[in-house]
Amino acid sequence: MRKVIVSEFLSLDGVMEEPMWTFKFFGEEQASYKLDELLTVDTLLLGRVTYEGFAAAWPSRTDPQGFADRMNSLPKYVVSSTLSDVEWQNSHLLGADIVAEVAQLKQQPGQNILVSGSGQLVQTLMQHNLIDEFRLMFFPVVVGRGKRLFKEGSTADLKLVGSTTFSSNVVVLTYQPDRNQ
Repeated sequence: MRKVIVSEFLSLDGVMEEPMWTFKFFGEEQASYKLDELLTVDTLLLGRVTYEGFAAAWPSRTDPQGFADRMNSLPKYVVSSTLSDVEWQNSHLLGADIVAEVAQLKQQPGQNILVSGSGQLVQTLMQHNLIDEFRLMFFPVVVGRGKRLFKEGSTADLKLVGSTTFSSNVVVLTYQPDRNQ
C-alpha cells in the first residue's frame, strides 16, 4: 500500500502560510533533499490554494536538476469544492468523497503520494487517519501570525522516525502516527 506523506515548510512557531520567509535559508542541501523526496513519489495530492499557486508557477519553470520537469509530469489530484476545471498537466479533480478517493489512491500500485501545503486538506486527512508520515521542515524564524499546520483543537500521537539538519540551521523532523497510543 502506498503512503500519504505530508511535507511542509514551517516557521518555529508552526506557521505554514505564505512561506516567503524560507528563501533566505534555502540552499543546495534543501534543494537536494526536496528533489530526492519528489523522486520517491509518483502522485501529488493538493488542496485548491496550493494547487493554484503551483499551477501558476511550475509550468513555466525549468532547472538542470529536473525538479520542474518532475513537478509538471506527475499526476496531481486536487481537492476543491470551488474549482470546476484543472488545467495544469496531468491534473485531476477529486469528487465530493475525498476520504474514500484518497483511501482508494493509497490502494493503487505505485510510489508514495505527496501532500505539500494544503493546510485544510491536511486537517481532513488527519481526522480520517490517512496520513502515514509528516516531514516537517522547520526554518529558524518566528513569524508571529498566519495559518498554522496544526489548528487549535488538532490532536495526534506521533513518533519521531528521523531527523536531518542542514548547515542553514533548517531541520527536518520526520514523524509517523503512533497508532499504538
